[in-house]
Amino acid sequence: MLWRCSTIGKKDNNIQINEEIRDKELRVISSDGQQLGIMSAKEALNIAEQKNLDLVKIAPQSNPPVCKIMDYGKYRFEQAKREKEARKNQHIVDIKEVRLSLNIDTHDFNTKLNNALKFIRHGDKVKVSIRFRGREMGHPEIGLDTMKRFAEACAEEAVIEKPAKLEGRNMLMFLAPKSNK
Repeated sequence: MLWRCSTIGKKDNNIQINEEIRDKELRVISSDGQQLGIMSAKEALNIAEQKNLDLVKIAPQSNPPVCKIMDYGKYRFEQAKREKEARKNQHIVDIKEVRLSLNIDTHDFNTKLNNALKFIRHGDKVKVSIRFRGREMGHPEIGLDTMKRFAEACAEEAVIEKPAKLEGRNMLMFLAPKSNK
């Protein structure tokens, strides 16, 4: 006996169809949503075969398990379509990095600030970093002041997610966009 859905690749391993259903009793729902009652798996398979449709287990945890007679290929297509629509509507938050230096000039500071604000307006998080080189390691307070000045300049559009902290030769701070709730 050749079943219709044998050529359909199964992505969901937890969904049982046709011969994979080995329960003694099943609560069967027809393709139009009508309850056909409780019957054996063999009877349900015969009904599905007569209608040229598949028997799909939709609620395996209930007692007895609930199966529906439906076109499995069409069901998988609609499910994939819904998942694609959900992925289209979600926004992936990226982390953009802005590197400052210990003795940064005003114009350079403003340029980096404008870039960071552009990233934040787009909805991305910003990682602000200062790399200490050589004797600069002796003056972490200057880097901390620069970070505070940067955070204050971004205060209208961003919140400090992780405050400035010295980690090895780098001082890092993370900014996130303010939530519009």
